[in-house]
Amino acid sequence: MPDVLAQGASWLEDQRHQHLTTVVNYHRAGDAAALSATIGRTVFEQEDQAGGITRIESRDYLVRASDLILAGAVTLPKPGDLILESDGIATYTYEVMAPGDEPPWRYSDMNRATLRIHTKQVAVGAP
Repeated sequence: MPDVLAQGASWLEDQRHQHLTTVVNYHRAGDAAALSATIGRTVFEQEDQAGGITRIESRDYLVRASDLILAGAVTLPKPGDLILESDGIATYTYEVMAPGDEPPWRYSDMNRATLRIHTKQVAVGAP
């Protein structure tokens, strides 16, 4: 009997990829890849030494894990990689990172088909 939930999750992923993405450019040490990404956010909460809570918001990019190909091989995000996003008026540069001990990326689904990449804006320039 087929796994109906897995089929449904796959269908939803295909719909996200087809209807809710924008093209961004992923860069690592001279290699680049154009990716269709859904833009999201994650709010991290960290407690400081005085017991105060700091909230940090990350700009996230959801991409198909199989689409992140650099130097001819499927790869995973690394801290320090860059994602460039243009809106026609400016190009925004985001660095792959997450606050504190948080990982800079995670799988966004149980089938490990989608990556959620956490970033922070580090520059803005002309398109």
